Amino acid sequence: MQRKLASIQKVLAILPIENADAIELVQINGWQCVTKKGEFDIGDLGVFLEIDSIPPDTPVFRFLWTPTRKYSQEGEVSQPNTRPEKFRIRTLRLRGTLSQGLFLPLGAFPELPDVIEGDDVTTVLGVEKYEPAVPVGMGGFRAHFPGFISKTDEMRIQSLPAVLEELRGLPYVVTLKYDGTSATYCIDPRDNLFHACGRNFSIQEGTNLYWETARKYNIEGVLRQFPHYAIQGEIVGPGVQKNPLALKVRGFFAFNVYDIPAGRYLNHAEAVAFLNEVGIPTVEVLETGEEFTHTQESLLQFAEGFYPNTQNEREGIVIRPQVERFSSLLGGRLSFKAISNRYLLKEKD
Repeated sequence: MQRKLASIQKVLAILPIENADAIELVQINGWQCVTKKGEFDIGDLGVFLEIDSIPPDTPVFRFLWTPTRKYSQEGEVSQPNTRPEKFRIRTLRLRGTLSQGLFLPLGAFPELPDVIEGDDVTTVLGVEKYEPAVPVGMGGFRAHFPGFISKTDEMRIQSLPAVLEELRGLPYVVTLKYDGTSATYCIDPRDNLFHACGRNFSIQEGTNLYWETARKYNIEGVLRQFPHYAIQGEIVGPGVQKNPLALKVRGFFAFNVYDIPAGRYLNHAEAVAFLNEVGIPTVEVLETGEEFTHTQESLLQFAEGFYPNTQNEREGIVIRPQVERFSSLLGGRLSFKAISNRYLLKEKD
């Protein structure tokens, strides 16, 4: 399921904020946002921008911009608001209350006359997705991302909390989400070419972290033996996302093995067995169970913590069934993530 950066959502609850006269807390879907007091009633529709979205340069969003300041003999003078080149919606704490995303009244968007709850308005509003800075030494564009495998981007649990019920009672696995840069390795069955891919495209062969990682773990050699598989994982370590795992050398930790002709991901035990056999490290398993009983709240709490042997906030966790399963709500694989709120509050560009 493609992430809806901007969508139409309904107000489910309104809660007061202690010692705050002008703002209150609005609950929508699995998220909560701080809004102006009295701006919404329960049941109202509004436009919700998720964290990591970048609003367009239009008047409705200009209150987000920061006024510049200059100084003269008369003192400080405010200048017109200026917009950063890419203004990113973030997780904030306002008056001690967590606010995740931006929620605005539907009436502020006359270009959206006929919408219903859940509509994706990302494209019509011109909202973009924030992408982290490209790691140094990434390499240039070689080809488009292979169309026979999905990109690595899980849905956040707050965006579709009902998906918890699809996993309820089933055997499950929770793995650590590594904070690095994702990589996909495969051999294209159409032309037999080996591809080392970043998040969005295949990378030119050369001296860059994707191809260096492939050589370090002999990934092309592995996939020449098993050309029907694609391997996806995270590259972490020095020079990648400020190395929050505090590794001394770069490493690769796989989290997916995809069977290309079968059009399916290997079950958790199958993937781990294969990766162990070929000597490719896997992401850390934090919990397994025979009956999934977690709530959104317990998963968000579970997501918080430090990476091993560090005081660096971990990014979060990924939750899946032990045996692969289709999600009608996600329109694909049953797999989702919970991102640590402590991590989001400390995160900087």
